[in-house]
Amino acid sequence: MSQYTALTQWTRHDNEAFTDNQYSRRHDATFDSGIILPMSSSPHVVPLPYSDASAVDPEELFVASLSSCHMLWFLGIAAKKRFCVDNYHDHAVGVMAENAQGKLAMTAVTLRPKVTFSGERLPTREQIEQMHHLAHESCFIANSVTTDLRCEPVW
Repeated sequence: MSQYTALTQWTRHDNEAFTDNQYSRRHDATFDSGIILPMSSSPHVVPLPYSDASAVDPEELFVASLSSCHMLWFLGIAAKKRFCVDNYHDHAVGVMAENAQGKLAMTAVTLRPKVTFSGERLPTREQIEQMHHLAHESCFIANSVTTDLRCEPVW
């Protein structure tokens, strides 16, 4: 068993009443590596100025987590198969909508990875699709959520 930690910290500004619901949602997440990530609610959820559009919101982190996990598995699988990856670019998109229970949820995330290979041994389209399938099946984060996760490689 492994444990992963994040310290989330928020402090009310002195001039904010808080009980009027007009307070800053800006906060920090500190990870075990020591990296501090500025975070906030999404301006799509809580309007400006109470959200901070320059900070990362939880929904973006969710999408990035799925994308990153898939990529890391894909790279590992490609390396084991002796394919040389030069570049991996994924413009992942998450959709927030009502789920079957009528609650707002991240209902779908679509990964759109474009992978560039080099060397004498290049994978076929079928091999690339198979590596994406194996990456999806192996991704810890994808295995932890009920969101409809799709992978649509870009050719």
